[in-house]
Amino acid sequence: MAEQDIIETVKEELSSYLAERKLRKTPERFAILEQIYSLDEHFDVETLYGLMINTGYRVSRATVYNTIDLLVECRLIIRHQFGTNMAHYEKAYNSECHHHLICTVCNSVTEVKDEELNHIIQAKRYNKFNLTNYNLYMYGQCQKCANSGRKKIIHP
Repeated sequence: MAEQDIIETVKEELSSYLAERKLRKTPERFAILEQIYSLDEHFDVETLYGLMINTGYRVSRATVYNTIDLLVECRLIIRHQFGTNMAHYEKAYNSECHHHLICTVCNSVTEVKDEELNHIIQAKRYNKFNLTNYNLYMYGQCQKCANSGRKKIIHP
């Protein structure tokens, strides 16, 4: 699916979600959603706010924070807590299943796709539980930190 088609689809999803809950369909909410779906990496709210301002879109910090919460509720974005105090987010619609490698020294996050692991998890049966999705975080030390001899360990 092309990026513009995905953006139009998620805008329709948001519009339906807002209508069902009798919430306002503000241009700011849709502009924030569009900005998020133009990104290819994880982001935090402050980075998103900066991107909105840098692209000339006048929006308050509070609007960005509130819209992020709304987009998490309607499952158009996913919130991650990668062992730091700051939440990170990524788009959820039409995203491929992937896992996260988090360095406990520098806090870098690397996405990995592992089809074998995906198949194992999807094939797993849990009594009286229907798995719909999952997140997997793996903590360790990235090669750069290992090569530099840095040993600072941060526990998730």
